[in-house]
Amino acid sequence: MDLEVMRASLPMFLEGFYTTLTLGGLGILIAIGLGFLSAVALYFKVPVLTPILKGYTEFARNTPLLIQLFFLYYGLPKIGLTLDKNVVAIIGLAFLGTAYMSEAFRSSFANVPQGQVEAGRALGFSRWQIAREIIFPQGLPLSISSVGANVIFLLKETSVFSGIAVLDLTNTARTLIGLYYRTYEYLFVLGIFYILMILPVIIVLNILERRWGLGRLKVNN
Repeated sequence: MDLEVMRASLPMFLEGFYTTLTLGGLGILIAIGLGFLSAVALYFKVPVLTPILKGYTEFARNTPLLIQLFFLYYGLPKIGLTLDKNVVAIIGLAFLGTAYMSEAFRSSFANVPQGQVEAGRALGFSRWQIAREIIFPQGLPLSISSVGANVIFLLKETSVFSGIAVLDLTNTARTLIGLYYRTYEYLFVLGIFYILMILPVIIVLNILERRWGLGRLKVNN
């Protein structure tokens, strides 16, 4: 591999890295927030919302992100709604990620001993008091591993942003390969940048897990 070729490509990859990190980060933050709210609604079986959220979760998790992005970017203009490709990337990642985050939080809440929840009800706690005093303090630490695995999964999914011409890392590599035919060099640099993006997340998650004594992160994605 030609190190000079890789060095010369770094400015373009840095721009792609910034775009990927910005769009991916925003999408993931939205997904965590909405996923948490969705999990709370599902845990307490809020009428009307529960069947809607279950249907949404199944739909989002069982359709590829690329198809969702195509629908948002190419399909919505057919009904008069045109969105910027960067906005589409954020919405698409948040749409997919919310479904995964919702399941991660909901399953962790479900692992909180039901005896404690029943005790709270026996003491006359409202739903909000049960959530604040019992469910959240115990359920949120349990969700660290699964939420962390979802964050890493979603960061890797940002590679499909290139499907709608977002100038992200993958699109940068694809463009350079098309121009200069130095496939190995550019794919190697692409891999390094993804490692640089994901490694800090793994380190932070491991620190959080050690702090709460939950063991090491097990990434399934």
